[in-house]
Amino acid sequence: MTGYSALSEPVSSTGFLNIFKCMDKLIIIDSCMREESRTRVILDAAKEVLSARYDIETIDVNATGLPPVTPEMLKERTSGNVPENTVALARKIASADRIVIAAPFWDMSFPAVLKAFFENMSLYNVTFTDDGTTCTGLCKCRKVLYITTRGMDIPTGDFRDQGSSYLKALSSLWGLGEVITVAAWNLDYMPVEKVVGKVRETADLARSIAEEF
Repeated sequence: MTGYSALSEPVSSTGFLNIFKCMDKLIIIDSCMREESRTRVILDAAKEVLSARYDIETIDVNATGLPPVTPEMLKERTSGNVPENTVALARKIASADRIVIAAPFWDMSFPAVLKAFFENMSLYNVTFTDDGTTCTGLCKCRKVLYITTRGMDIPTGDFRDQGSSYLKALSSLWGLGEVITVAAWNLDYMPVEKVVGKVRETADLARSIAEEF
């Protein structure tokens, strides 16, 4: 067990069903850092397609104000004292049918604020539990789309691409299913016109993947 906080009851998947037919829920975890974000251009392209089939809610990671988990916070979490807004966000993630994560490539992975967000969302009996031998996921999601842009010439799957590998590991803990990465890279070392073209090309790829997502 990870030592994160315990809540009394696991999330039940049956509790999320409605007798009326409705659109599946998709959560966008937006960790874009700049107004002129190239990552958000690609995200918006995917969102345009996804909005036709999903009820979409966006979580602005930078606006949540969630700090990294400190020793003091861990004591509170272990005692079951978790802020209500944190629990509410974690339950939204646990109940989502699909998740899209958008973040730039920073310091070989993604911004620290996103890692802090994931730490806060790792709540025992909400996003994961254990079966007495190992941790198992409680999330309803079956596919994650990770959208990112990299300034350096680091293709997806390279050992330096720690963002994709982290999210695959997190998926194994939370039970998120397949993680699909859509990325443009080497953008800081291309002529401007080529950057525009590469971002447009990657946005088109995101749209295509979104059709079957």
